[in-house]
Amino acid sequence: MNFRWTRSLTTPGVVLAVLAGVALALAFPLPGWSGLAWVAPGCLFFSTLGLGPRRAFWTGYLGGLAHFLISLSWLLNMPFPAGAVAGWLALSAYCAIYFGLWSWWISQAVAVHDPMESVTPQGSPAWLLAARRWAALDWFTRAGFLALGATLWVGLEMIRGRLLTGFPWNFLGVTQWRNAPLIQVASVAGVYGVSFVVCWISLALASALSLVFLQPQKRFSWTAEARIPLIVLLIVIGIGFRRIFADSLREDRVPHLSLAMVQPSIRQEILWDPKEAPLRFEKLFQLTRQAVSTKPDVLVWPEASSDIDPTTDFPKIVSLVTNAPTWWIFGGDDVARDPNGRELGYNGAFLLNPKGRFVERYWKRRLVMFGEYVPLVRYLPFLKWLTPVGDGFASGQKPGVFQVKAADDGATGAAIDATISPVICFEDVFPHGVWDHVTPETDFLLELTNDGWFSHSGAQWQHCANAAFRSVENGVPLVRCANNGLTCWIDSFGRLRDVQGQLQNDVYGPGFLLASIPLAASGGTASPTFYHQYGDVFGWFTVAVTGLVGTRQGWREWSRRQRIR
Repeated sequence: MNFRWTRSLTTPGVVLAVLAGVALALAFPLPGWSGLAWVAPGCLFFSTLGLGPRRAFWTGYLGGLAHFLISLSWLLNMPFPAGAVAGWLALSAYCAIYFGLWSWWISQAVAVHDPMESVTPQGSPAWLLAARRWAALDWFTRAGFLALGATLWVGLEMIRGRLLTGFPWNFLGVTQWRNAPLIQVASVAGVYGVSFVVCWISLALASALSLVFLQPQKRFSWTAEARIPLIVLLIVIGIGFRRIFADSLREDRVPHLSLAMVQPSIRQEILWDPKEAPLRFEKLFQLTRQAVSTKPDVLVWPEASSDIDPTTDFPKIVSLVTNAPTWWIFGGDDVARDPNGRELGYNGAFLLNPKGRFVERYWKRRLVMFGEYVPLVRYLPFLKWLTPVGDGFASGQKPGVFQVKAADDGATGAAIDATISPVICFEDVFPHGVWDHVTPETDFLLELTNDGWFSHSGAQWQHCANAAFRSVENGVPLVRCANNGLTCWIDSFGRLRDVQGQLQNDVYGPGFLLASIPLAASGGTASPTFYHQYGDVFGWFTVAVTGLVGTRQGWREWSRRQRIR
C-alpha cells in the first residue's frame, strides 16, 4: 500500500477541500443552504496554499469530486441501475476536473510559493508558510489576485458549459436563485455574473479572515480586503431592487394568458410498460378533464406525455379540447425522413388549435447524452447496454414559435395574440442555447420536461433553479410543465410564482396548475436585456483571461521542469 499517498489524503488541505465541496453541494437544492456558497470557494482557495502544481490539482479534484458525487446523487434514482451508477461516477469524475484545474491555476498564479520549498518544509508547515507570505503581500496585489480567482472560476464554468456538448448544470451562481435582487445582474452578464460575485466575495472574506489571525497587530487591515467586493455587492443588489420595483408595476397593465398545466406524475418505468398504458391514460384523462373545466386559453401537457393510443385515446383528448374550446400544447415522439430517405426520430412539442388541427411543432435541439442518444455508438456498440434509449433521437435544427390567439384576456375583453417559445427538458439549462429561442415578439418561454427519471429527488429543484436564470437573462417569464415536479411559472425576474402542489406540500404528486401569465411583448412593455442583445460578452472575457493564465502557468511549469533536468 502506498502510505505516502494515503497520508496525502488526510492532509489539512485535502480535508478542507473536501469540506468545501460538501458545503457547496449543500448550497444547491436540496437542501439549498445557499449561504454555504459564499464560503466554499474561499475554503477551496486556502486548501491549495503551500502545494505544488500536481498536489494542488488533486486536492481541488477531490474537493470537486465530493461536491459532484453529492449534488448529482439524484442520478442514482434512474430506473436502470447499471447506467445510473456508471453515469453518476463518470459525470462526477469529469466535472471534478474543473475544480482541479482551478486549484492548479490558483496555487501557481499567486506568487507566494516556491514549489521546491514545499517538498521539505522547515519549521512551519508549507500551508502556514504560504499563508503568511500571502498576508505579507501588499493590498493591491492581493485584490488583483482575488478578482483573478473569480474570473478563472467563471471561465471554467463557461468551458464546462460548452465542451463535449456541454454540461452547464449547477454553476456557482445558481445557488442564489431565490435571491431575486442579486440575480438581476444575470440580465447583463448571465448566470456567470452571479457566479463571479459569489466567488469574489468568498475569496475576499477568506482572505480577510486570514489577516485577522496572521496580522492581529493590524486591527482593521482585514476591512480593506473585503471593502471593494462588498461595495460592488451592495451596488448590484441595489440595482436589482430598482429593476424589480420599476418593472413589476407593469405586470398589471399587460394582457394575460391563462394556462392549465397537467402534471400526471407517472413513474418512468411505467412509461415503458405497455400493460400500464390504459391506467396511465385514464389518469391523464381525468386530470385533463379537470384542467379543461377551468376554461383555460391553453392546455399544456409535459414532455413525453402523448405516448397514447392514436386510434382511441387521442380522439378523446381532442374532443375535450375542441369542446372547451382551448389550444393544446403537448410533448411526444415524432418521426420524419431526412434528405437521404432515412427515418429519424425526434423528441418534439406540438401545438393543436381549438379546432383540433395541428398548427406547429418543435423538435428538441439539445439532447441528453445517454438519455436521448448514445455518443459513438456506431463505433462502440456495447454502449447501448448502459442505457435503454436504443437508437435515440435526432436533433432539431431551429427554435420553435407557437402563435396562440385567445378570445380575450379575462380582464379587458380584448383579443390577444401570444407568442410562445418552447424548449424541452435539458435545453433550459444552457444559457447560450435558450438565448436564440427568444425574439422581440416572445411573450414567454414554455418548457416541457420529464424528470420522472429521478423519482422524488433534488433533480427537479436543481433543474428549476437552473432554468430560473433563463428568465432573468432574457427578460421574459418561463413556464414549466413537468411530469412529476416542478410544474410552475417563473417571472422575468427569476422569482418562483405559482407551483403545482405547493399548498398540499406535494410538488411531486399528480395534479394541474392554472396560471395567468403576463404577456409583456404583446403589451408593448418588454425591453430586451443587455444579455439577450449581446450574449456572453462577460463570459467570453473570462475564458480569454483563463486561457492566458493557463498558458502562462503551463509555460512556467514547463520551464521549471526543463531547468531541473
